[in-house]
Amino acid sequence: MPSLNVPYGHSFLTADIPENNFAGCYFSELPAAAADESAEVCRALDNPIGSLPLEELAKGRKNAVIITSDHTRPVPSKIIMPQILERLRRNAPDIDITILVATGFHRGTTKAELIAKLGEKIVREEKIVVHDSGDASMLCDAGVLPSGGRLMLNKLALETELLVAEGFIEPHFFAGFSGGRKSVLPGIASRTTVLANHCAEFIASSCARTGILEGNPIHRDMLFAAEKAKLAFIVNVVINGEKKIVRAFAGDREKAHLQGCGFLSDCCRITVPEVDIVITGNGGYPLDQNVYQSVKGMTSGEAVCRENGVIIMVASCADGHGGEAFCKALSRASSPAGLLAEVAGIPRDKTLPDQWEYQILCRILDKFTVIMVTQDCDHRMLQNMHLQTAATISEALEKAFAIAGKEAKVAVIPDGVSVIAAKQNQI
Repeated sequence: MPSLNVPYGHSFLTADIPENNFAGCYFSELPAAAADESAEVCRALDNPIGSLPLEELAKGRKNAVIITSDHTRPVPSKIIMPQILERLRRNAPDIDITILVATGFHRGTTKAELIAKLGEKIVREEKIVVHDSGDASMLCDAGVLPSGGRLMLNKLALETELLVAEGFIEPHFFAGFSGGRKSVLPGIASRTTVLANHCAEFIASSCARTGILEGNPIHRDMLFAAEKAKLAFIVNVVINGEKKIVRAFAGDREKAHLQGCGFLSDCCRITVPEVDIVITGNGGYPLDQNVYQSVKGMTSGEAVCRENGVIIMVASCADGHGGEAFCKALSRASSPAGLLAEVAGIPRDKTLPDQWEYQILCRILDKFTVIMVTQDCDHRMLQNMHLQTAATISEALEKAFAIAGKEAKVAVIPDGVSVIAAKQNQI
């Protein structure tokens, strides 16, 4: 009987699959982590893609802003940020630097989370501002998006002489890939701008899917926003399941990002035979800390499970639902199909908070049974959101076999957010 570990919080849960039911375990095939992660970031900074080195860009600048990700992203900032700071000050020792935390539509990052992410020294010594998408005093008008929505961005980024961003690249369930331009939109954008970009029409687009950039309307808006913000330089990394740096990419916001996406795409595309049950996860902490983020991992199951099959989602969700509007919309809905139809009728300029997340979850729930495996979250809350629940993978499998049949085939994708999944007959 195959016994497989699925990341869960800071540890993992074990899935024991009967041999006759087991269809395989699928994961990205990244190269080994860099022997020296700091040296790999240094290599990328020494060899920028499509750009002058960061230390050259900093010459003569009075100030700079570095966009960093928030508490929901496992970016190894303790390795990246010190090098960015050193490079900026190498030729401009008196440059005034602000670290801007890109919270997007998420809650504000706490001081404890900043210390865990950046380290005590940086939090103590550097100027840090946490972006608030709902605080009008932080925002400035930057024009109109290709989609027609207003582009409102954090004024610190718009007013600085040099805008830099750090981040990581992973498959993204509607932006194609994370990283690059995403630091600006949604990272430091206003609520109004994020809502316009994440409208029902765009989320429903067949191009707004994992691993797709070409023709993706959400990506198009994001590129525009990064250009308007004059994002001058990025440092993005690809990380493995242990959150270790595999490869770093630095330089021009588009060229360096595209090279990173190409590298990742070659490593993380998987083909899976259509199965009845998919067991997947969100890569453990921090991405599995709430239901909201866990929808990302579910989409890998959506891509390969037969219609009316079962997706077993392993996620701690210790932080709860992750979005008040997200939770309320699902809890109040009579059915996922009904809520999905309701969302389809909402125009671009009327997008509601968290609408995109429950739109995607309803799309999944309309075709599959989803069983959440968690020991850290209120099961009643999850059940009110039209999700089934289990405390262990074994319990979830028992429920899944009752739905899909005793002969059901089971595929395991331990880290659903790290792959671009497709059925074999679709390749």
